[in-house]
Parts: sequence; C-alpha cells; structure tokens
Amino acid sequence: MHHRKPTIEDVAREAGVSRATASRAMNNMPGSSARTRALVAQVAQTLGYRPDPAARALASGRQMAIDLVVINYEPDLVWIGGHPYFGRVIAGMTTALAGTDVQLRIHVASLDKAGELIDAVARTTAGAVLVNVTSDLAVRFWRQCPHVVSLNTPAPMVPLVASDNTGGAYTALAHLHRIGARRIAAIHGPSINACATSRRHGHRDLIEDAGMPDLSANGAFTREGGYRAAARLLEQHPDIDGMFVASDLMAAGAVQAITAIGRKIPDDVAVIGFDDSIAATCANPPLSTIALPVEEMAATATRALLDGDLAPTWLSNFPVRLITRQSTDAAALC
Repeated sequence: MHHRKPTIEDVAREAGVSRATASRAMNNMPGSSARTRALVAQVAQTLGYRPDPAARALASGRQMAIDLVVINYEPDLVWIGGHPYFGRVIAGMTTALAGTDVQLRIHVASLDKAGELIDAVARTTAGAVLVNVTSDLAVRFWRQCPHVVSLNTPAPMVPLVASDNTGGAYTALAHLHRIGARRIAAIHGPSINACATSRRHGHRDLIEDAGMPDLSANGAFTREGGYRAAARLLEQHPDIDGMFVASDLMAAGAVQAITAIGRKIPDDVAVIGFDDSIAATCANPPLSTIALPVEEMAATATRALLDGDLAPTWLSNFPVRLITRQSTDAAALC
C-alpha cells in the first residue's frame, strides 16, 4: 500500500497551529515562539516530515528577514553606516541573528519619505526594528504589522526597548556640577528625536534643582552640529566652564570647537557626552560619557521578534551608567 509523504499541513494539524505558524516554526522565522518551534519540531519528527530544501529556499526569498527601519532627518548624515549609533544597532541585530537562517535588511528614508517607507516595509516584513521613527509612524507600522519593536521611541501599543535617557542626562550634569562647574552649557539633539527630548528633560531637571541658567543650543546629533553649537555657545557665553553634550559624536565636535579657541579640557571647560561610543574613546582627550548599551538593546529587540508572540504592552528597559574619563577628570585613566 502506498503511503504518501507527510506535509506541512499534516504537521500543523497535529500540532494544533496554523499552516503559516508551522512553516515559520520549521524555518526558525520571526513570529513563532520558542515553545511553538519545539512543539512543531517534535511533531515533524514523529510524523517523519522533511521540508523540501528547494521549496524552503524559494519561500525564504522575501520572508526570511528582519528589517531595520531608520528615519534620517539630519542633512549632515549622508549614510547611517558612518554614524557610531547606527553601527552599534546593526552590530547588535546581526549578533542576535547569528546562527539563524534570518537575514537583516536595512531601510533608510528621509522624514518626507518616512510614511512611504513605513507602509512598504510593513506590508512585506516578518518583523522590524524601528529607529528614529516617530511615535505616530510607529503606530502606523504596528497597525499593519504587529511584529515590530521600537527602539527608544514610545508609541501607544508598540512593543518597546527603552533606556533611561532622562536619568542619564541628569547624572551627567550632576557630575559636572559635582566637580565644580557652575556655568554649564548643553548641546541637544533634534527635538523630533525621542532620545534627545528625554535628555533635554534631564538637563532641565538638573539646572532647575541646582538653580543654574539655561545655556543651550541644538547640535543635531552630528559632529558638525556639535562643533557649530559649541562655537556659538562659547562666543555668547565665554565664561562657560562645563558642557553637557547629548551624544558623543556631537561632543567630539564640541571638543574641537573648544580647543580651536585655545581653551583646555577639562581645565577651562569640562565636557561630558552620551552613548559611550567609539567617538568617546577616540576623542582627544577621551570623553566622560553616559554608557548606553545600544548593542544589547538592539539584540534584545531582534530576539523578541525571533521569539514571536509580542504583546502590545511588551517593554524591555535598560539602565545607563556614568563613565569618567579625561574630559572631566585630567587624572582619569582611558
């Protein structure tokens, strides 16, 4: 008597899941939990089901991928690969995808093209990590595809990986105040960016608590922006003795502006950044900063997508910490 080969439909029926879920589980794709993958694998083994490699390869053409969606609203930033923050996001995601059959696709759009990109990716993706995507656009994405995680931008219903940006900024400014700085300037990122907004809140809270004036400018999260903002602040307020800069890349530009007019760091102006990226360790002098675990955050978001079953209220919070180097303490070791 002829016995037909078991199919993916047979596996799905025996496992009590849909065909799509069984297929995702068998292919180790986003959208299936570890428990579901184990169950489907056990049923497949019991039935003697073996997926067709050719069909598997054909099916994987579009679906075996997680998408990184980045909205770039900085004219100075030509390509995200040249920015330490985005490089760290990519590193974290690729680490999480190592050993799987899932690939990483990267999409970047300017703010005026953001809606178009969101709709295009949401229609085809198996899961996505959103970076620099505004709250309204994150919700727009989630309504079309719930397999999504936003990095540091809260949005109603959208799963989130977040860090304590407000507390980190407060800690950075408190460190400057603790070492004796009293005319502390701040260089902020773009107001549309959720991280920049949170760090502004931390700056505001500290200067209110300490009774200090608000000496601040915008630097756009780029080296060039940090340089221009620092130069303006130093011209307007030559008695500045401390500077909080809301990203290391901007802080590297601020260091160049400070030293260009002959002032010394930290003797004349103490400087502290945010992120603990390569820009901090390569600056001269090396920058004190707030360490942000970007790689770990991106990896957590990616693993959550691989595991599937993300609830709308899913949240993973990460702490930040102060690292002191020579830009605030001349005796600090690199």
